[in-house]
Amino acid sequence: MKLVIVESPAKAKTINKYLGSDYEVVASFGHIRDLPAKDGSVDPDADFAMTWEIDGKASKRVSEIAAAAKQAERVILATDPDREGEAISWHLVETLRQKRALKDTPVERVTFNAITKDAVKEAMAKPREIDQALVDAYLARRALDYLVGFRLSPVLWRKLPGARSAGRVQSVALRLVCDREREIDTFVAREYWSLVALLATAAGQNFEARLVGADGKKINRLDVGTGAEAEAFRKDLEAARFTVTSVEAKPAKRHPSPPFTTSTLQQEASRKLGLSPARTMQIAQRLYEGIDLGGETVGLITYMRTDGVDMAPEAISSCRSVIERDFGSVYLPQVPRRYSTKAKNAQEAHEAVRPTDMSRRPAAMARHLDAEQARLYELIWIRTLASQMESAELERTTAEILAEAGPRRIDLRATGQVVKFEGFLKLYSESKDDEGDDEENKRLPAMAAGESLAKREIRATQHFTEPPPRYSEASLVKRMEELGIGRPSTYASILAVLKDREYVLLDKKRLHATDKGMLVTAFLESFFSRYVEFDFTAGLEEDLDRVSNHEIDWKEVMRRFWNDFSAAVSQTQELRFAEVIDALNDVMGPHIFPQKADGGDPRACPTCGAGRLSLKLGKFGSFIGCSNYPECRYTRQLGAPGQGDGETPDGGMQNGVRVLGKDPVTGQDVTLRDGRFGPFVQLGEGEKPKRSSLPKGTPPSAIDLEKGLLLLSLPREVARHPESGEPILAGIGRFGPYVQHGKTYANIGKDDDVLEIGANRAIDLIIAKESGAGGRFGRGARPAGRPLGDHPDGGPVTVQDGKYGPYVSWNKVNATLPKGMDPATLTLDAALPLIAAKAGAGGKKPARKAPAKKAAAKPAAKKKTAKKAAGE
Repeated sequence: MKLVIVESPAKAKTINKYLGSDYEVVASFGHIRDLPAKDGSVDPDADFAMTWEIDGKASKRVSEIAAAAKQAERVILATDPDREGEAISWHLVETLRQKRALKDTPVERVTFNAITKDAVKEAMAKPREIDQALVDAYLARRALDYLVGFRLSPVLWRKLPGARSAGRVQSVALRLVCDREREIDTFVAREYWSLVALLATAAGQNFEARLVGADGKKINRLDVGTGAEAEAFRKDLEAARFTVTSVEAKPAKRHPSPPFTTSTLQQEASRKLGLSPARTMQIAQRLYEGIDLGGETVGLITYMRTDGVDMAPEAISSCRSVIERDFGSVYLPQVPRRYSTKAKNAQEAHEAVRPTDMSRRPAAMARHLDAEQARLYELIWIRTLASQMESAELERTTAEILAEAGPRRIDLRATGQVVKFEGFLKLYSESKDDEGDDEENKRLPAMAAGESLAKREIRATQHFTEPPPRYSEASLVKRMEELGIGRPSTYASILAVLKDREYVLLDKKRLHATDKGMLVTAFLESFFSRYVEFDFTAGLEEDLDRVSNHEIDWKEVMRRFWNDFSAAVSQTQELRFAEVIDALNDVMGPHIFPQKADGGDPRACPTCGAGRLSLKLGKFGSFIGCSNYPECRYTRQLGAPGQGDGETPDGGMQNGVRVLGKDPVTGQDVTLRDGRFGPFVQLGEGEKPKRSSLPKGTPPSAIDLEKGLLLLSLPREVARHPESGEPILAGIGRFGPYVQHGKTYANIGKDDDVLEIGANRAIDLIIAKESGAGGRFGRGARPAGRPLGDHPDGGPVTVQDGKYGPYVSWNKVNATLPKGMDPATLTLDAALPLIAAKAGAGGKKPARKAPAKKAAAKPAAKKKTAKKAAGE
């Protein structure tokens, strides 16, 4: 018997159907061991010796794998084809050897980019050894992340109350968001005017032309800066005679984008489907590991963690066949398209993310997939097909126009663009994060040089420059990739950590740096500047790539990093609190002490007049206070002061109340207030005024009248139930945002906004809840639960809603879901480790012990703190 080991049960189930009875396929459930969450797991003084520990949840599974390995004639490691997969295989071999389960048993490593019968069998015929260079790169990355977490995070806890943690890559990504926030804080809007002439040809066709020059001088977009200048131009144009001086038409081509990498898949899924990077990767993992297509289980897409853009020759050939059959030969290039990546240190051996079989069309697959899987598969299928289609042919026309007004000669320009041949645009067009109106996509009417034009209208319009937009999740991933920060397998987890730590807030699909995130970044920039520099982080990533390419020893990378890093940590040990405060006041000044309109000192205390405002660090967080405390007790929240009617001159609330404005319906004041359980908005006064809590993570500074009215409108109807026709409501309750249908309540996750959630998403959440655990406070018989799939050992796995919270159930084993895990989006792969851990503990609750003495609780608290640091 040959033993094949993979990571996930779903992957094991699929592969098991491809191999004969001579094979046994088992799953490791991901990594089986890790560095213990305590100080000393990586010892720099012992040449970076690393101490590994088998996860308690994996102990039983490891014992089962070891027992199977002892009986096997050959052990085949078939984990994923990337560095993380190589590391899992290495851990398995090391652990099995320690358990003396291998002895003389041959061990082989196989990889495949797609889980299909042909790909798996081909891989089995070409085994290799574990690539030690890839393992070394993993060891270096893990040691670096551990050392940064365990040495830097405690510094934050001591010097910056309220900070959660710092991470090697996470902190640099946070800096990107905070830098953008500072750009917005310091941005000064600039007035400018545009002048547009609505003209008509001799045939009576209208078009627009813009001012581009006057009296031989070029005029750029911002050059007309005042209303007086604009009015002078408008008067001259009103009296001018217009003549076409030249018309130039140039052919152009637009080429299709390459097939998806991990980064571009996350970006487009965010723009087109509204999926977070983490959710995109969860869905893609399921499509990769295998879907039941009516008795046949097959992976629908290739491996989804990749930065390669090339495709296998047979995949290209399949695309070309579909293009010719569906669109005709005119849409098929004469030569197949081959792409190469521009990303630094891309793993070119990996293919792009593509369908494993282009004949499996999205419409045919939809009946085997849930809604999100079907949409993501369709996106991947269309992008792949479009990447092999003919380029679009365009014609860009530019008309130069002279306006003669007495002695003045004013230059205008009209531009237009038409699509002469759609090419790939017939099927697909890539989205952008900040799409605006493209004036060039207008068709110009026919005209000729020397032709006189009629004036229809002259418009002078005032504008103001706008600050750079905040990052969306998609644009942040793109920027990280451009800078060489992180790698395909880390983008989603980096964003998830920033949101979980409440360092950033996702509002209207844009990432806002919270005050906590700004403080952490300011501290790191002040005292660990080198380690949040983009070039340094990208350079370290390049060193790790060199390790994986056999070019440099991993311990040499560690020594260079550790010598400087340990010295920097030591220097902060003696930092006085006053030094930290002074540094944070300087770095965060524009954010927390913005310039006043009257030019006064932004740090002057508005209450006593003599004291200076400064950042204060308390055990409940940070705030702004007066230097004359306790004589002066002025305080306000950390964020930049607002302009509400209920604020003090510098923006502080009066008695904890800020007036946002008037309700247009009732005429009553809408106010933002500080309450016992946090900030809330209120309509009017009286015995029982209407109130609404702020969603968790929303800073009070982000609430204006518009958002306040939206919160007061809750609960609001967002849809009608497709079966009952009854309303589905969205609101904020005691346990956070929710959607409700009758007595059924479903929690709204972090990636959805209660103020913006749409009908389709709300219906999906309610249907998932109703098919699973019933009403939030339902009584009576317990429902059957939402099925997640079959356990590898047989029998259905379901998610249930119990008296004490949601749990997963299989074969009389019930495992409670950890806090923060959403039962509505729970997958089989996430449920199986919980069941395995519960089964390993006997499936029963341990006997309750008598309370230990307080002193005995200290080691546990220390362990919890250590785990917190190791999280990054």
